[in-house]
Amino acid sequence: MTAPAPASAPSHPKGLGTLRVNGTGYDVPLAPDRNLLYVLREELGLTGTKYGCGEGECGACKVLLDGVAVRACQTSVGEVVGHAITTIEGLAQGEEFHPVQTAFVEAGAFQCGFCTPGMILQAVSLLRQNPDPSEDEIRAALNGNICRCGGYFRIVAAVQRASTLLRSAAEAPP
Repeated sequence: MTAPAPASAPSHPKGLGTLRVNGTGYDVPLAPDRNLLYVLREELGLTGTKYGCGEGECGACKVLLDGVAVRACQTSVGEVVGHAITTIEGLAQGEEFHPVQTAFVEAGAFQCGFCTPGMILQAVSLLRQNPDPSEDEIRAALNGNICRCGGYFRIVAAVQRASTLLRSAAEAPP
């Protein structure tokens, strides 16, 4: 995954860069072998982003990069300097869940919960691009996100519910 070049990156001592994670800036070393997943979990303590396979195959490590879901285990920390990174911890607004999180709870779309953060962030990315996806479009977007418990029917139902919640909120008068 290659991120687009940021408009302007702040100058730092050689080898350091600022990551903008959930609205907060963090100065981190930018060694080429450091992936975003490691930095989020081990250095920033944001453990909602999961280590699943380390190969970019399971989707457990998904985060939003400028609103688009990416696999943090396959993303070099240097690629994301100057971009907005959102983890599952940054999705809610204070104590209020994001509508996708609410829909997952309402649909009971998790069992062990390990895949849930990646599934939710993939769903957020999908619904930003396509506010009213068909079931086939939801399944296609979630392809590559593995639920080891096999909760796919409830996960798809949750994304459908989230679509309804988001569209209702957009149509509601201010």
